[in-house]
Amino acid sequence: MAKFELKLPKMGESVAEATLTAWLKDIGDKIEADEDVLIIATDKVDSEVPSEVEGVLIQKLFEVDAIVEVGQTIAIIETDSDTVVLTASAPEAVQVSEPKEVDQLEISITKIQDEVNIVRSNDTRFYSPLVRNITKKEGITQIQLDSIQGSGKDARVTKKDILAYLANKPVASSVKPVFETRSQTTSSVNPVISSAEDEIIEMSRMVKLVSKHMTDSLQTSAHVQSFIEVDVTKIWNWRIKIKESFMAREGENITFTPIFLEAIAYALTVHPMLNISVQDGKIIKRKNINIGMAASLDDGNLIVPVIKNADQLNLVGMTKRVNDLALRARTNQLKPDDIQDGTYTVTNVGGFGSIMGTPIINQPQVGILALGAIRKVPAVIETSEGDFIGVRQKMFLSHSYDHRVVNGSLGGQFLKTVKDYLEAWDDKRTLTTCN
Repeated sequence: MAKFELKLPKMGESVAEATLTAWLKDIGDKIEADEDVLIIATDKVDSEVPSEVEGVLIQKLFEVDAIVEVGQTIAIIETDSDTVVLTASAPEAVQVSEPKEVDQLEISITKIQDEVNIVRSNDTRFYSPLVRNITKKEGITQIQLDSIQGSGKDARVTKKDILAYLANKPVASSVKPVFETRSQTTSSVNPVISSAEDEIIEMSRMVKLVSKHMTDSLQTSAHVQSFIEVDVTKIWNWRIKIKESFMAREGENITFTPIFLEAIAYALTVHPMLNISVQDGKIIKRKNINIGMAASLDDGNLIVPVIKNADQLNLVGMTKRVNDLALRARTNQLKPDDIQDGTYTVTNVGGFGSIMGTPIINQPQVGILALGAIRKVPAVIETSEGDFIGVRQKMFLSHSYDHRVVNGSLGGQFLKTVKDYLEAWDDKRTLTTCN
């Protein structure tokens, strides 16, 4: 017999942790290879985690609603293989007794007491196994731990923070000062008082995670924006002319989105220093151009499926990829791979009638482009016979970029390249030339 560690797989470059929402198997259940064992959720997608091996589930290392980091061991599966996979140190969890070990039932009361006193991570703060072990040993409560100011990444509480707290902790009463501190803090902030007529809505898990992701992005990057107006009259008229024949031949509806994505993919090939990521003080220049496409869901949330190798797709291929991802996003059928490895993001604020927006960068990327609404506007048209006023189809593009690594010159040049590509659109382009 051997033991296999089932770990939380990587689910995207910006996804470091997930919430365990449900166990599909119980202790003692037989598991087939590639059979789903549990369900996890992130701010982007819900997904099942399958087993890589065949065996019997003998241990669960996390409870439902627990936050698990990528790479952490979630469960132990006993296999018939002779190759033993050593169990790595994992966070404390509820130990479920094996059916045959009846003697362990005698200590169930002690376990229940330990579970009551155990500290847990929440939606806003993650506590490492080391920190939780120290709190258990020193008798630090959840309220006390939550009051400690963390010095680690994303304000996480480190071992150093815990030891500093213990060194300054009063000997007499450890609970009373904590409540006094929290009371003082609360009094300095004006509380929100709801009346009987107000409706109180609990924020969903996804909303909390997205909120944290956006806040972290603003705290990480030096956001700056550039704007440009684009004349898309040629594209507007061309789409009207070709959309019926395109549907008849390809069975797909061609929208403006794949056309804009084609232009953006081209601009990223011209300006590869916008197809980068920043990590630990280093710039990672991405080989592939993978464009994330923000899609609105029926519940009001957003998800960002990724079009892989967008620069290698023709207009027909781009259209089919866009339509497929948009449909599966609306029907909650996206897979973890569909939202991974994005290198640049596009969002369509014009779909809601906005003429422009200032989007927040999707970390660890360095740029995001917002597409404004297409509008009929009067414009000066230059001809060889002079200038005149005419009605044109125009839109605004809003480019948010990370000023730590992208200066205004590069950010503006990228935007100008997209504009020039769209305005130079060949209105005589045929279905054959779209391939």
